[in-house]
Amino acid sequence: MSKVKSTDYLYLSAYLRAKEAGLLRRERLERMAAAPDADEAMKVLSECGYPELEGASDAVLEAAFAARRSQVLDDMEKLCPEKALVDAARLRFDYHNAKVLVKGEGAGVSGDGLLSDCGRVPAAKLREAFEQDDWRAVPRPLAETIRSARSTLARTSNPQVTDMEIDRAYYGELLSLTETLSSDFYTRYVKLCIDTANLRSAVRCLRGHMDEGVLSAALIDGGNIPVGPMVRRVYGDGISAVFTDRALAEAAALGEAAVEGAPLTPFERTCENALTRFLGEAKYVSFGPEAVVAYLAMLEGEIVAARMVILGKRSGVSHEELRERLRDCYV
Repeated sequence: MSKVKSTDYLYLSAYLRAKEAGLLRRERLERMAAAPDADEAMKVLSECGYPELEGASDAVLEAAFAARRSQVLDDMEKLCPEKALVDAARLRFDYHNAKVLVKGEGAGVSGDGLLSDCGRVPAAKLREAFEQDDWRAVPRPLAETIRSARSTLARTSNPQVTDMEIDRAYYGELLSLTETLSSDFYTRYVKLCIDTANLRSAVRCLRGHMDEGVLSAALIDGGNIPVGPMVRRVYGDGISAVFTDRALAEAAALGEAAVEGAPLTPFERTCENALTRFLGEAKYVSFGPEAVVAYLAMLEGEIVAARMVILGKRSGVSHEELRERLRDCYV
């Protein structure tokens, strides 16, 4: 089989560049935040291809987000030259479903309403495999993770420990997938995501006066910053001494301020903006997998931002506070 070339992405790159105009740009998000109520905010979504959502319940809104994501991923299945790239995008929903199933069983409740059909394995099939302990239709790394997490939760009764175990497995498989692609762009993005997740864990542990063992258990390997000496250095030298890379230096400084009692919002927003700035590299690549990675990431960012604004409106959050929470946009 011949190696995939960047020119194999010519059509798909052009297709996605054209579709970027339909994403929820900053100007539209600002209008949503300034809207007098949630219904008026949801009207803006219709400009981005969503159905009319005025008066929609939270469940209907989530169904609209899921349908949009599913449609985009289905399009990618048909058009993308590298299946591993689409699998990598679907992977997070497989591992999300793993958390739902394992923790639902532990709590004795059904999490069916939280399952996503955007993973590689349909939610119903994954639930069947889980209930019957028959994993033949499930990729081995995912199956092994679920079985291990199930055992961990039964032994520890600690859902947080289970979450951390599943997160580590997710990033491990994600890195393995991205390293098979024709470009290293996705791998570099995932490594930055891991660094950002570890930075957030460091801030959360220091701010919460947690001991070093908690941070050690939370850290995810595989990023640009080795996790081996990280705990000792975070507690000894401070966060900024560890996260010195230009991409996260500003976020690290804000994280240190948050540890001392400053609000978390600027720190969280700056972490998200660091990822968005990285994705901005894709603008300067005429064609290749970079356009796919950036588009899918920005679609998720759109959904997160739209949900935050609408739910904020319903909860009475002010326009100013909503604007403060908005991260930068790729488009």
